[in-house]
Amino acid sequence: MGKVKGKSGPLARRPDNSAFKQQRLPAWSPMLTANTVLPFFYFMALLCMLLGVWLLLTVQSTQEKKLDYTEAGTCDICFELRKNVTNATDPCICTVEFEIKKAFKGDVFFYYGLQNFHQNLRRYMDSRDDGQMVGRKTNLKNPSTYCQPFINGRNRLPVAPCGAVANSIFNDSFTLSYRGSRGQLILVPLLRTGLTWYTDKNIKYRNPQDGNMTLAQVFKGTTQPLYWQKPVYELDKRDTSNNGFLNDDLIVWMREAAFPNFKKLYGVLYRETKPFTTGLPAGNYSINISYNFPVQYFRGRKEVVLTTLTWFGGQNHFLPVAYLITSCLILLIAVVLTVAWCKFGKNGRNMEE
Repeated sequence: MGKVKGKSGPLARRPDNSAFKQQRLPAWSPMLTANTVLPFFYFMALLCMLLGVWLLLTVQSTQEKKLDYTEAGTCDICFELRKNVTNATDPCICTVEFEIKKAFKGDVFFYYGLQNFHQNLRRYMDSRDDGQMVGRKTNLKNPSTYCQPFINGRNRLPVAPCGAVANSIFNDSFTLSYRGSRGQLILVPLLRTGLTWYTDKNIKYRNPQDGNMTLAQVFKGTTQPLYWQKPVYELDKRDTSNNGFLNDDLIVWMREAAFPNFKKLYGVLYRETKPFTTGLPAGNYSINISYNFPVQYFRGRKEVVLTTLTWFGGQNHFLPVAYLITSCLILLIAVVLTVAWCKFGKNGRNMEE
């Protein structure tokens, strides 16, 4: 029976007498019994355990070396120097030595890390001008008000790039050296480009264009952020294509971290020359650090991380441990249900008694 046209009353709004509207479509209604539920629980417990063990073995196959250099080696002098903001522009070079006992095989990734630095604060994340970073000429010299108070710099010139995120860029630099068998220092070559996401490098960040003008000419009339030591168009003097808003270090920093303790990619081992063709050999290493980034004001720490990667990523034990814990919980529930089923019987006769 369908709707009755031209009539009023409750029958006029009655839905069609169809299988869909009257909820008479064929449906599968499983009967949940111990013979079907208990095997499913044991199967899921076994599956989660196998996945957890597999992922745990995969994670443990990676090699990682963490080195906190905040006050290590000769960096304690630089640490004290950076306590005074008036010394922010004074250069300070320090050296930290360490040992790799087991060779790192394959590709090796060099990260810098910060602790207790909250990049996820909403006001901090909003303090940027995406229109400026994408290369719009109107935004270059007229930044968004979101960048306040880092919108104007020296001589009241507009800052490029503006905002708190760009102003606080991590500006320590590193030179990694390997001490060979004869005691000589061998520079470890690092690839300093190709570190960003494809969408960041080719879509979200572009340099402003104005005919055949150079970057220095395009950025004329702007100034560098307050705590930068050089303008944005001179960030990489060895590679002119890695300057401006397309600088890899700048792009990596501008992608904010979700947690206060994080690491960001600094370089990748260049494996074209010996003895680094197979990775980092075991032995003694030293890092020369241009110590610029102060951490005392937010009670932070700085570190470098050398690591290999697998298809699963780096050394992150969260997912393997989560699978193993889930497997234990499911197994516990399965055992409890099995005991209850054995105690009360298949048809619940003991419960009736």
